[in-house]
Amino acid sequence: MKNKIVYMGTPHYAKEILETLINAEDMDVSLVLTQPDRPVGRKKVMTPPPVKVLAEEHGIDVLQQNRLSDEGIAEAIKAANPDFIIVAAFGQLLPKSILDIAPCINLHASLLPQYRGASPVQQSLLNGDEKTGVTSMLMEEGLDTGDILEKVEFIIPKEMRLHALMQQLTVDACELTLSTVRNFKTITPQKQDESQATLCKKIKKSDGEIDFGDAVVIYNKYRAFEGWPGIFAANGTKFDGMSLVEEETAHKAAEILAFEEESVIVGCSRGALKIETLQPASKKAMTAKAYCVGRGLKVGNSIV
Repeated sequence: MKNKIVYMGTPHYAKEILETLINAEDMDVSLVLTQPDRPVGRKKVMTPPPVKVLAEEHGIDVLQQNRLSDEGIAEAIKAANPDFIIVAAFGQLLPKSILDIAPCINLHASLLPQYRGASPVQQSLLNGDEKTGVTSMLMEEGLDTGDILEKVEFIIPKEMRLHALMQQLTVDACELTLSTVRNFKTITPQKQDESQATLCKKIKKSDGEIDFGDAVVIYNKYRAFEGWPGIFAANGTKFDGMSLVEEETAHKAAEILAFEEESVIVGCSRGALKIETLQPASKKAMTAKAYCVGRGLKVGNSIV
């Protein structure tokens, strides 16, 4: 007997989980819900979510609703007669009318109750956590508050950044999805410990601004904000190719301490960082050394 699945998700993480379900011989995905197409890039080209693209390639019906409470949505899900509703990075809370149709299982990229909300993977890196993971949980009307079904943990290498960590957690989430569905009848759901619960917010562009205060904080921002929003000074200069040199020594914030081949060592109020490339606002990226030479900056000067 195949498990009949209705699937809800939007970004790449969700697409990979959907692909795992499609390829599993004991799963049958008959309906997919995802967010509406969005304008992307400078030309604002209307672009479908990765989940929609994959579903259409496999001839699966797709619904794209701004709100799940819209007329006809719960009815369409009910008509698919699912055994399970699987949800991954969908971006909307499920109303009771849908939660009551079938067990709703969410794949959340944190070790719940830690980091409920929109940016759990970034939050884990920002806090310099030693480990993170993926939790499968039964959904209820609250935000990531439902009973825990299964967890898989991952120890985070100190140099790992967002894209690599996301890739690892996506692989883990795919395996966990199959495990949870296949073993659902024998799993005893566990209540979340509310005293341990933390919430993470949506990332804003302004979160990427740095002031060369604490080298560890800045390096963790560099890891967490890979791709977007990146890290940058108040004047818009972006920094890339960053590594942590040391964590404790006090320096003048943003002071150039040394040059190392094409890179520059920059002091923070606490600790120091090595930076390989800089990109002034509206200009091309260049090596840190070329940036400094072009501006006549020497050891003892401020990098910005």
